[in-house]
Amino acid sequence: MLTDISHHGRYSHSNIVDRPIFDWPNGARLAVYLAVNLECFSFGNGLGAQLCAGGTPDVLNHGWRDYGNRVGVWRMLDMLDRLNLPCTALTNSLMYRDAPGVVERFRERGDDIIGHGRTNAERQDILSEEDEQSLIADATATLQQQESKHPKGWLGPWIAESYVTPDLLQEAGYEYVLDWSHDDQPTWLKTRSGRLLSVPYPQELNDIPQMVGRKIEAPAFRDMITDTFDVMLRESSRHPLVMGIALHPYIMGYPHRLKALEQALKHIIENSDQRVWVGTTSSINDHYRQLEA
Repeated sequence: MLTDISHHGRYSHSNIVDRPIFDWPNGARLAVYLAVNLECFSFGNGLGAQLCAGGTPDVLNHGWRDYGNRVGVWRMLDMLDRLNLPCTALTNSLMYRDAPGVVERFRERGDDIIGHGRTNAERQDILSEEDEQSLIADATATLQQQESKHPKGWLGPWIAESYVTPDLLQEAGYEYVLDWSHDDQPTWLKTRSGRLLSVPYPQELNDIPQMVGRKIEAPAFRDMITDTFDVMLRESSRHPLVMGIALHPYIMGYPHRLKALEQALKHIIENSDQRVWVGTTSSINDHYRQLEA
């Protein structure tokens, strides 16, 4: 019989209505960002989202995922260019080798490029601390070499953390993590060597939980985005908020879904005013840290 519940010890409870009020850049109250997951997978083994049941080797699902890096991501980039929207590229470090030219295009746009493990064919929560530390170091070294700077943020593959992941990320030089989805504002996480900022990352406005998990389709996802924006914009008059939208090219890069996504993003653009700031996860991290400084 469970007589008590365990606690992670990373943060304490805080009611959003009781916190200090602050503004995002230019006096905005709602920060909006797009997160595009740039992921690669192993053929015949390892993890990967599934469109439907496949065989061994799983040609069906591997090809479906690979379409995102060969075709879908370029369709999404065209849309981002048309709408003049920045994004955060959550990047598997093996993308530079397995899908050359993709991450480089985001770099050319001036987008935010942050860590997302080596590949989404693996997850870090099942590793020993030493092996997890090695995974983080490998991925970080590649991004630092390719982008000529240390990535500020990290999203774990499959959002799978061990009990020491925040500690290892802070010790590896990361400023923030996206794994936690417990709030609509940034939150400081305690680590064994200092603090790590948690920037809100969506699990509802995320195409994998919705379309792969709940089997909804793009028009419903479009409505979720527009409804969330409308409600959060209204709420932001009382307290500042962060609204993230998580996207995967092998899901949203298909034509019928991209059409609905573009409609949702146009709704955000057309209904934005001085209360809305469209940024990236790293710019959210930077501004929040400056507030404290």
